[in-house]
Amino acid sequence: MTTHAPAALEKARAVGRDIVDVTPSSGLRYVSFSAHRLAPGEALAGREHALEACIVVLTGTVDVRAGDESWSGIGERASVFEEKSPYAIYVPPGVDYTVTARTRAEIAIGRAPATGTLAPRLIEPSSMQRLARGRDANTRYVCDILPQTAAAESLLVVEVLTPSGHSSSYPPHKHDTDALPGESFLEETYYHRIDPAQGFVFQRVYTDDRSEDKSFAVEDGDVVIVPRGYHPVCVPYGYRSYYLNVMAGPKRVWSFRNDPRHEWMLAR
Repeated sequence: MTTHAPAALEKARAVGRDIVDVTPSSGLRYVSFSAHRLAPGEALAGREHALEACIVVLTGTVDVRAGDESWSGIGERASVFEEKSPYAIYVPPGVDYTVTARTRAEIAIGRAPATGTLAPRLIEPSSMQRLARGRDANTRYVCDILPQTAAAESLLVVEVLTPSGHSSSYPPHKHDTDALPGESFLEETYYHRIDPAQGFVFQRVYTDDRSEDKSFAVEDGDVVIVPRGYHPVCVPYGYRSYYLNVMAGPKRVWSFRNDPRHEWMLAR
């Protein structure tokens, strides 16, 4: 019988370079994640062993070097709530990388297992699909940063903007069973930002048999760790929600199953 790590809330650090850091010690087998704030001129260097990385420039402008490749002055958002796609960089395992901030910047790094079959590359905003999902108070706005149609070995990366008073990742859906084509097994992290920043959102993580059933009050900069189960998000009136999702599993396919008790609303 496969055991799963429990769903968890990783609280943001208010000061310092590292906002959150979800490492393999969290119990996840496929996904690790970190987010960092950089002052002008500050650099973050790394090299992943047996992991590919997707570096997302959330805000600000940075220079990036990955192996023999380099990109200067990338990133143009002042806020993740701007209706613009981000810049991102794909880095395979075993490649040294450095991110140096030109302005005050925030970056996120999703990681997942890989063997190193691909080269480092810049993922430009113009290559990312933007779409609206849902309707009425379930409408949210999605940007596919690294979808399954783009080259990677394990990682799937997407960001979502949810308006005030709306629900998201809803109707509740899950992807915790390796039963393709109907459902794939993917672990997931949710990196939350909230506007204005003193707000909060609610996220529930639960399974059909309720062996997992947790609800979190999520504040700005927090990460919700979703090893399995349904995982809807609700945004209170007066605040906007942003989250960055990183997913990975044994197969790089996003195929989900809605909670059948709530699927009726899709037929309206």
